[in-house]
Amino acid sequence: PDSIALTMPGSDPLTYAELNQRANQLAARLVTAGVTIEDPVGLFLERSPDLILAMVAILKAGGAYLPLDPIYPDNRIAFILNDAQARVVVTSEKLRERLPDPGPKIITVEASTDRVEDTANVTPAITPENAAYIIYTSGSTGTPKGCVIPHAQVVRLFDATEPWFGFSAQDVWSMFHSAAFDFSVWEIWGALLFGGRLVIVPHATSRDPHAFLDLLCEEQVTVLNQTPSAF
Repeated sequence: PDSIALTMPGSDPLTYAELNQRANQLAARLVTAGVTIEDPVGLFLERSPDLILAMVAILKAGGAYLPLDPIYPDNRIAFILNDAQARVVVTSEKLRERLPDPGPKIITVEASTDRVEDTANVTPAITPENAAYIIYTSGSTGTPKGCVIPHAQVVRLFDATEPWFGFSAQDVWSMFHSAAFDFSVWEIWGALLFGGRLVIVPHATSRDPHAFLDLLCEEQVTVLNQTPSAF
């Protein structure tokens, strides 16, 4: 529990215990808001530790996270929320004004609670076949379409590939890609599943190869994930 789970330049590191506790608090609020098994929950946050803890919280509540990249135009965000029939969105005070009005119920990561019971683990009766996340296609060949992926498929990804690489709790993974791009599933859950450390790469750094290289060296990243063009 005291191992570092998340780091990001300019932010305080989070241990697994802290990540779990804060995710439980947010999950309790999501359940109170009516989120139940397989409900799509909008995830509209910039890259930060809050993005990851909100993702964990949505899964703890039984929902399926629906990532919305802040670089999306507002009309795409509104379309995805409507098409997925998301009734709740987790966002920040900074971004909430970009959400459609009227629209889904908004829960901000800044809002906190002092109730002790909210830190207890939330354990919905989900199965491997239940939806874990929904990522929408670009829509470049028509209307964007949501791809619903169950928990079992994410676990299968790592069961099938772990023998190739021998991942461990000593690994440091970089989160280079947007949470709305499926490459991020490998980056985020690879780090957390094996008890490693996830380094969240700021968006500006991801667009500056020299700054990115410096970050990789400073954080001693051992698992680097890239599309061929970016590499």
